[in-house]
Amino acid sequence: MQLQDVLYGVQIAEQVGTTSREVSALVFDSRQVVKDAVFFAIRGTLSDGHEYIAATIAAGATVVVCEEIPAEKLADVTYIQVQSSAQALGKMAANFYGNPSAKLQLIGITGTNGKTTIATLLFKLFRALGYKTGLISTVENQINDEVIPATHTTPNPIALNMLLQDMVDAGCDYCFMEVSSHAVVQHRIEGLSFAGGVFSNITHDHLDFHKTFDQYIKAKKGFFDSLTASAFALTNLDDKNGMVMLQNTKAAKKTYALKQLADFKAKVIENSFNGLHLDIDDADVFFKLVGSFNAYNLLAVYGTAVLLGQDKLNVLTLLSNLMGAEGRFDYITSDQQIIGIVDYAHTPDAVQNVLSTIHDIRKGTEQVITIIGCGGDRDKSKRPVMAQVACDWSDKVILTSDNPRTENPQTIVEEMEKGVSPTNKRKTLSIVDRKEAIKTACHLARPGDIILLAGKGHEKYQEINGIRYHFDDKEILTEQLNLIS
Repeated sequence: MQLQDVLYGVQIAEQVGTTSREVSALVFDSRQVVKDAVFFAIRGTLSDGHEYIAATIAAGATVVVCEEIPAEKLADVTYIQVQSSAQALGKMAANFYGNPSAKLQLIGITGTNGKTTIATLLFKLFRALGYKTGLISTVENQINDEVIPATHTTPNPIALNMLLQDMVDAGCDYCFMEVSSHAVVQHRIEGLSFAGGVFSNITHDHLDFHKTFDQYIKAKKGFFDSLTASAFALTNLDDKNGMVMLQNTKAAKKTYALKQLADFKAKVIENSFNGLHLDIDDADVFFKLVGSFNAYNLLAVYGTAVLLGQDKLNVLTLLSNLMGAEGRFDYITSDQQIIGIVDYAHTPDAVQNVLSTIHDIRKGTEQVITIIGCGGDRDKSKRPVMAQVACDWSDKVILTSDNPRTENPQTIVEEMEKGVSPTNKRKTLSIVDRKEAIKTACHLARPGDIILLAGKGHEKYQEINGIRYHFDDKEILTEQLNLIS
């Protein structure tokens, strides 16, 4: 493809060399350079791509997109100076792959909690409606029936546009995609054409990256600010920052809520381990998902489908038969009638949502035993808060390891312990080994008790010092419950 075509829409500060040349690939990792590639010198948190410009040219790159043109320039290389190399990468990746997002209906879902469930349910719903559909999520990416492992909530712009082009080639009409706050700030969604955006909620998370809650809100809001007038923006009106998301958007503003008047409204009639009974837009429907937080997720899915022109009754009928994403309130019942729940909850609000749902459903005589850890190399400020929430809503709590990454798991547990009040210490255990913690919880449980295993959800690994070891919460919980049956 001609460089001048790939550069369409990019604001160029300075150009050295010709744009009338063929380019073979786009790369931002110097180790992936091939002949006639465009190399993007991006300044990251760990390294600066500008330091690798000479090496990439030696490896075959003939175009360099950078924020500062090097002093030493080669005559047969084109240098493009831009304000943000990451932003240019997004636009140029979209151009290079033929702007695939404009060839299907791309819906972005953002928020702290619920993104994966909403995106997955939308994917399953539109497949059931008979459409060829794509999914980009934390758990997995999917093109119709083909499953593609996911490495990030939102892939980098090159991988993202390649994936979207594969969806177009497969005849997909729709794609439902999680949009993380990191992706917005790092310009991973730059250059994409969204037909709609959905906001679930926003709570305390990722402050290790965004530094302040205000910056985190602005990152989420940035997605809606970028939507065009032809798109829709659907927000959770019950979230106190729900309308903040829509303040500057050009998109058609729509709302959903359980507690107040909105474009899409629902009321919880009954909430049990068997599912949710809702009055949704004056229709009486029973759903297989559990918990009031899933009432919001279902309402977001319903609203999105209706805004995409689908028949209301048909949507509700099909939606009532669907299960959510793996590792989201994923529960099993042992022969001893002990209920085990595996959930991805890894923020204070998500943990409280799951535990409050259990509290609403429980009969009152059974114990709630919560096993909870916090990830290493992530927001440390939420560790004591998560322990406190777990203690406030549980009869017994076991503090343990999650993905310690490069941190000492004992240190992480000790930081969680700081959130345990003196009155709650008597019901709290600290067991750093996660498998041993699960085993202990199962032996503490009596018939009818409820075990919540929070934090890892769908993940099939535990990351320790850069190595991922096989670890499946549901597999281990099932195994341990069967041993005591």
